[in-house]
Amino acid sequence: MDDKLYNQIFLKPRFQLEYDMNSQDLLEGIKKHVSDVSKYKMRVVDNHVVIDVPEKESHLWSPQLQIEIEEVSETKSNIKGLFGPKPQIWTFFMFLHFLVGTAFLIFAIVAYSNWSLKKTTMLPIVMLVVLPIVWVAMYLVGSLGKSTGKKQMDELKDYTKKLLKTVKND
Repeated sequence: MDDKLYNQIFLKPRFQLEYDMNSQDLLEGIKKHVSDVSKYKMRVVDNHVVIDVPEKESHLWSPQLQIEIEEVSETKSNIKGLFGPKPQIWTFFMFLHFLVGTAFLIFAIVAYSNWSLKKTTMLPIVMLVVLPIVWVAMYLVGSLGKSTGKKQMDELKDYTKKLLKTVKND
């Protein structure tokens, strides 16, 4: 897992690594550690592993690590990881982006219609300026949320590294 991961502009950083272990063996090893007494909550569904921060430390911007394990060969696996907020928060955030984008298109159509009919209406033109500013503000809020959860993201990353080492040594 690369430390350059957090310097990206993406709100949901990703990583990918090859692992010298069969995917089924790796998943079985991880399943053995699901019930371990650890700080983190972990769920395994098919070839997906979800690791959450503990409830008592959780806040709105707490990250969640979703790992997908794919088989490359009999002795190698591909691990794809995705850090992001809880799915409910992300869905709401994307809904707001969709709402702003749809409103922008509607005001653009109204502004064009008024222009073609030689009518002057200030509201659509003002909204065509305001909505991109709102979108940039939402992106900045998301970036702020990502930086708020960075410490927990680092802890999840370290826990995952330890977990993978433990599974390999078992």
